[in-house]
Amino acid sequence: MRIAVTGSTGLIGSALTRSLRAEGHEVLRLVRRPAAAADEVAWHPRQGRVDTGGLLGCEAVVHLAGAGVGDHRWTSAYKRELYESRVQGTRTLCTALAGLDTPPRTLVVGTAVGYYGDTQDRAVDETAGPGEGFLARLCQDWEAAAGPAQEAGIRTVFARTGLVVARGGGAWGRLFPLFRAGLGGRLGDGRQYWSHIALHDHVAALRFLLEEERLAGPVNLTAPEPATNREVTAAMGQVLRRPTPFAVPAPVLRLVLGEFAGDVLGSQRVLPRRLLSAGFPFAFPRVADAIRAAL
Repeated sequence: MRIAVTGSTGLIGSALTRSLRAEGHEVLRLVRRPAAAADEVAWHPRQGRVDTGGLLGCEAVVHLAGAGVGDHRWTSAYKRELYESRVQGTRTLCTALAGLDTPPRTLVVGTAVGYYGDTQDRAVDETAGPGEGFLARLCQDWEAAAGPAQEAGIRTVFARTGLVVARGGGAWGRLFPLFRAGLGGRLGDGRQYWSHIALHDHVAALRFLLEEERLAGPVNLTAPEPATNREVTAAMGQVLRRPTPFAVPAPVLRLVLGEFAGDVLGSQRVLPRRLLSAGFPFAFPRVADAIRAAL
């Protein structure tokens, strides 16, 4: 299969690209500069331009590009960067795909479980409506920006992703060094749910979505057993064999992270109902399993 990927240098995109190529698929990487290799296609999401000639013959597209949600403090400027990179980038890509004489059959857009807002102890699946707050609004607009692709008849899947458990990047990539040094601990009261997924399962789920033609619309990419932050802390300490005596008080998190602290301290108990119903097999369903897999 000929597959185009945006965000191919990121944590998930690079792992997905390696996995697809290992199985013999042809992967084209969309890059925000002039294409310098045979497997590159230039695009300029802010300017609304895509080298559509490079996408001819693509059967599927996986869209993972955008500024990292947890990479910076949420200042007004960075919130604007998040919004423009996610929403405008998705609109640019989908408008270009819709204009192709032969559009790809499938588009997978990586969004986030932030769509649901703070669910507290309430378990939610893909039937739940949107929550409140900046991230929930961003996710709604992000998914709505794929409208041109859906209107063109492209099977469009919104892969609503939880916290990816990986050693090499993302939120968990910053946790591992702290816990290895014996400085890890719960955040706030630790009762908030973290909907996580092992990187291995995330890549496998994206590949499953490329091939499972019965699925369209929102699909949660989270492990079937969400864990509280207390449980995550205990599992990290057990797997790494380190004490976890410290706790970061909520006021300190708010001071350091700004508005993003609301999402760190908030609770999201998200279940992958549609993946499970479609028969997707999770290799690492529990958080301790995911941590061991990352190591």
